[in-house]
Amino acid sequence: MNQNKPVRHLALAALASAVLVACGQAPNAANKNAKQSINMQSNYVSDVVSYVDPLIGTKGPFNHRQAGNVSPGALVPFGMFNFGPEHAYTEDLLAESEGISKKILEEKKRVPVSPGGYNYQASRVKGFSFTRLSGTGCLGASGDIPVMPFTKDMTFSPATDPINAYYSAGFSHENETATPGYYQVGLDNGVNVELAATTRTGIANFTFKQADNAKLLFRTAYSQLGSGDAYVKVNASKGEITGYVTSGNFCGYLGEYNRRDYYTLHFVAKLDKPISGSGAWKDAEVFAGQSSSQGGMGYGDNGWPDIGKGSGVWVDLDINSGETVQMRVGISYVSLDNARENLQKEQSEQSFAQVRQNAQNAWEEELSKVRVESDDTSKLSVFYTALYHSLYHPNVFSDVNGQYMGFDQQVHSVQGNQAQQYANFSGWDVYRSQLQLVTLLDKKRGSDIAQSLFNQANQFNGVWDRWTHNAGPTGVMSGDPSTIAIANFVAFGANDFDVAGAYDSLYKAATEPTEFDLSDVGCPVFCRGQKPSLDQWQQLGYISDQSNSWEGASETLEQASSYFSLSQLAARLGKHQDASRFANEAGFWRNIYNPAATESLGYIQGRNKDGSWKGDFDPFSGHLFVEGSPAQYLWMIPHDGAGLAKVLGGEQAMSQRLDSHFRKPDGTWVLYRDSAEFSDVSNQPSILSPWMYLHTGEAYKTQQTVRQTMKDLWLDTPDGIPGQDDLGQMSSWYVFSSLGLYPKYPGRADLVLSSPQFKKAKIGNLTLNAPQASGEHIYIDTLKVNGKATLNSWIDESYINTPVTLDFTLSDTPNKAFGQAPDNRPPSYAPSIR
Repeated sequence: MNQNKPVRHLALAALASAVLVACGQAPNAANKNAKQSINMQSNYVSDVVSYVDPLIGTKGPFNHRQAGNVSPGALVPFGMFNFGPEHAYTEDLLAESEGISKKILEEKKRVPVSPGGYNYQASRVKGFSFTRLSGTGCLGASGDIPVMPFTKDMTFSPATDPINAYYSAGFSHENETATPGYYQVGLDNGVNVELAATTRTGIANFTFKQADNAKLLFRTAYSQLGSGDAYVKVNASKGEITGYVTSGNFCGYLGEYNRRDYYTLHFVAKLDKPISGSGAWKDAEVFAGQSSSQGGMGYGDNGWPDIGKGSGVWVDLDINSGETVQMRVGISYVSLDNARENLQKEQSEQSFAQVRQNAQNAWEEELSKVRVESDDTSKLSVFYTALYHSLYHPNVFSDVNGQYMGFDQQVHSVQGNQAQQYANFSGWDVYRSQLQLVTLLDKKRGSDIAQSLFNQANQFNGVWDRWTHNAGPTGVMSGDPSTIAIANFVAFGANDFDVAGAYDSLYKAATEPTEFDLSDVGCPVFCRGQKPSLDQWQQLGYISDQSNSWEGASETLEQASSYFSLSQLAARLGKHQDASRFANEAGFWRNIYNPAATESLGYIQGRNKDGSWKGDFDPFSGHLFVEGSPAQYLWMIPHDGAGLAKVLGGEQAMSQRLDSHFRKPDGTWVLYRDSAEFSDVSNQPSILSPWMYLHTGEAYKTQQTVRQTMKDLWLDTPDGIPGQDDLGQMSSWYVFSSLGLYPKYPGRADLVLSSPQFKKAKIGNLTLNAPQASGEHIYIDTLKVNGKATLNSWIDESYINTPVTLDFTLSDTPNKAFGQAPDNRPPSYAPSIR
């Protein structure tokens, strides 16, 4: 084992934005033009919220995997309440994007949605929902209780309007503003909508140009992927609408397991203008004068809600033309009473302007935990927007009184040192760098998220689910990301939770097969076992092609990382025998490396249960492994880069393989969505690969490849995020890469190095100085760590508890000696193998 160690100006910004809007400039352009000057005392940029453009990454075709899938709206960091638009799709857009005509739409009984509810190419809004997930790979999740300001007659049931051609309104991006904590859009029906939020509540201003027919539609049943039940009631005398939606179905169209209910969202909405009348609908029927309705959309027979199902109400508004109706909303996943308490304690009598300002202040405080110096406003916009997207999730899930709904569908309360319960853990994605970034910025939050995961496991028979959505396990994706996440939390200094209890639970999961591990229920996409086919892992030293997993070879690599992280956690707790055992199991990846996979090259390859290699092997097939090809998964061995180099034939052979992975024979870069022969640094299986050059001694190629990826794939435009953002994982990759850092090791806080693209930066205890940083100076010429020169291409974990300063000298030509010698390369952990 090689373990070498190296020795504000918010008010001014708002005023400038308002002036530019009044002069007719596009709101988001106004926000960018309102950049504040560099603070001359510190040289770090100030008013960092003014660099955030929430519309970056919102544009993509209806084929969701080519879009960032982020959702602009009004929310605070990690907020439960995410207030924003739910888009409707015209037939033209559907036909252009996916070839869906109205006839096919009806035959499929499919209600078109977009991940996060938003797509920059859409031109109509069907409501403004209280909850959304940002950047998901699956189409739709949450999007609960869309409220639509409407000005037409209720001539038929909204449930029978499949693409919301009638029950929606057009809009233009010229009349849209999105800033941290605030969203505004002027609808073509003459209603101007403004939204702001606190952690658990929202506030909306609906300004109706004309009073005739002014109403609000509460589309209670219409969560993005349907609902099992919904209820809503109007109390006109109190100006109050209350109700709930019971939903679930995350990725349910991909398999039967998640076509079920697993959470209920309760809400109370209070209006400040009189309600003059109401009506309701259920399925195809409309009931004028009715004040309540109940009924869900269902999930259909294929995971898509059936057209013609669902319920809701509308309220008629007694207003004058030009008046604003203000709506205050509280939500809770526990009860209506808790929703009321959340609203009372978080908003009280605050004005809309106060709620908006408080949200902006919360973002300024959170985003300012990473300070940078640069005069490139485009890079600053991409960077701070990426940081912004990194801090959406996980979401506060407990109410102001500490109660939350558990995975056992019972009400629990946070205990001991835990301040908040969190939900929405996209484990397969965020274990790689997003949770490390969140913890680096706030160890207490990291501890609370860790305790939240442990609580969920305790409420789910000891199973740590890999993709949790609100109050339910979904089983989505592969591997055991929770083990890696817990080990990472502790490594990054978040230990204010029941670490010992969590370790005992993870140890049991790693050593004792459960009925879920031995079952194929939900497989392949939703395998319920935390360690699918753990019996095979223990008996064969790999997961075979005949197993309870999505795909045996990629599952084996995921589990190897998981066992490595568990070995590191065990070592921190002084459990050295456990640490040795699990480190050994982390080497099982070698059991699925076939040196003769092709005529000339070795690859990671699936094996059968009898030990033979899986047939029909194509290293460039994008369907053999989970969201990737054997060519892409070859590099997903973060803890043993030197071991990988050895089996590939040495460091030169590994470097050549990487060269051909990132470049075509003519030398052109290929980093995104080409043949699966090449890299795709927009998706999880490939995001580690640029850093693997460090194990060949050619650190300059990591610097070159990371910089090229950021330059080509991350842009200051609506289509500026490559692929889905996956609840902030891809954005966190960009944040770390911009700083010249990456948390490569599962369960360790060591950071591997590239070249920073900012002149100066500060994050946690780390200060990075790179005065030559520019577009041409992409190579590290020299580096000093706390004043001491080093050629190491990594730093150890000491920065977690003590200040560390990195002084880079950058150049436009590589210093090939940097990181070249074996002692200067990042450590590899290569235990013996059975």
